Amino acid sequence: MPERLVVIGGDAAGMTAASQARRMRRADDLEIIVFEQSAYVSFSACGEPYFVGGWVEDFADLQVRTPEQFQAQGIDARIHHRVTAIDLDASRITVHHPGGDEQVGFDQLLYATGATAIRPPIEGLDLEGVHMLRTLDDAARLRSLVTSGVERAVVVGGGYIGLELAEAFHHVGIPTTVVTMMPTVLERTLDPDMADLVSDHMRSMGIRVETGFKVECLAGSGGSVAGVGCDDRSFPADLVVLALGSRPQVELAKDAGIPLGPTGAVAVDDHQRTGIDGVWSAGDCAEAHHRISGQPVNLHLGTVANKAGRIAGINLGGGDASFPGVLGTAITKVGDLEISSTGLTEGQAADAGLKAVAATINSTTAAHYWPGSSPMTVKAIAEKGSARLLGAQIVGGPGAGKRIDVFATAMWSDLPAHELAWTDLSYAPPFSGVWDPVHIAARKAGEKATS
Repeated sequence: MPERLVVIGGDAAGMTAASQARRMRRADDLEIIVFEQSAYVSFSACGEPYFVGGWVEDFADLQVRTPEQFQAQGIDARIHHRVTAIDLDASRITVHHPGGDEQVGFDQLLYATGATAIRPPIEGLDLEGVHMLRTLDDAARLRSLVTSGVERAVVVGGGYIGLELAEAFHHVGIPTTVVTMMPTVLERTLDPDMADLVSDHMRSMGIRVETGFKVECLAGSGGSVAGVGCDDRSFPADLVVLALGSRPQVELAKDAGIPLGPTGAVAVDDHQRTGIDGVWSAGDCAEAHHRISGQPVNLHLGTVANKAGRIAGINLGGGDASFPGVLGTAITKVGDLEISSTGLTEGQAADAGLKAVAATINSTTAAHYWPGSSPMTVKAIAEKGSARLLGAQIVGGPGAGKRIDVFATAMWSDLPAHELAWTDLSYAPPFSGVWDPVHIAARKAGEKATS
């Protein structure tokens, strides 16, 4: 009898791990069964706002691979199968599906349940016209709504998904307001001075941005949502989307006795092992090691989920691989404004007990005289004394955002700020000044760190 691997969760981490394990072990050696509670496996959640806004026209383009394709690979991918319990002593799970309940045994278990959207206890959440965006079905519903006469939209939440949805609604001509209780948008990834640049740009586009407003009630009329806020300060809307972030889905793990870490996600080592023999975890539900702070973090990024899933799959396939950690590098856009970050913000560096200095420079995406060159602002954060790069943030026009990858590469390789300032980056007037903004920001951060 072959060994059996059971995977709970069929998106990025789960399917990456299953595919990698299958490449290394044949079906007569390792049976792989994946249980996914939704109707889809291996889909692009990051593409959902762009489907809602119409940039991505075909819904099928968001589906990376189908269950049938995995079946052909020798992976038994079962949709509409929800795992309701894990019995570690008996090495089996309980699964609910359209045909009823069944118990399935396992030799190895990969817990890859991902994350779920935060749904706070706000009055009026059950009104018609109130939505979230997490699954492909959510995206399909929103796409149908925005093409059927929505007059005013409010997005509650100022994170990546909130801003991308605001751009999507604006793109299709719907007057849109973003409301957040935080003092700035993108509060977890940008320092306030950089976040203010984003808010200013959104307002210049015609997107209303309201910060410091805690939503405690949604107003309704005739069973449908009519606005956000139920007192003197409220924002009318016939479509409200809650984009308040996500939390790891760990209820099953907690009930089964799989240890959780300080972030509330499943604790794992660098091989994606949970500490319980034969039980692994990867993706949005699991912790990762931050290479700068040295602390465990729980990041809900497709890049992290795919990489952690690959590490788990290699080890489940009989290999020996270690996950090297994360920087939290991320990028998005609103209109023609690109926004990216890596590492720690100034605030996060202070929270981690690091002495940080920051240098912020204003430059352009190409030579200043080049037609179409756009303003960009770069912020580099370094450790006082050592000049070790701790983080970077970029806000600017087309061509600005992906420069964050230079900072991420330097930080990954422990390149100090003053050495990054001398790296041999490419130059031509359509792409950069002779000193790239990355050079300049790194140099200034290095000078402040060592002065």
